[in-house]
Amino acid sequence: MFLPNSRYAKVAIVDTSADGGRQVQALKLRRLTPASGAPATVQAGDRLDLLAHAVNGDATQFWHVADANTALDGRTLVATPGDSLLVPVA
Repeated sequence: MFLPNSRYAKVAIVDTSADGGRQVQALKLRRLTPASGAPATVQAGDRLDLLAHAVNGDATQFWHVADANTALDGRTLVATPGDSLLVPVA
């Protein structure tokens, strides 16, 4: 269902009830492991994939940056120049 390097690749699928009682499948909540890395100051035009590539040489690891900063929507992390965020080192 997911690519092997996806953050969801090894997450269990569970059956649950949606609003109205309809049965659906969902991904089980995954626990985030603490991440170490260096703080970075957001610059205009930054993107998580570019930051991941600059630090780790692999843009597909952008989700590690989102996880390290507990962001559900990674775009919020780079929305405001001058903000600080953690970029983990792989």
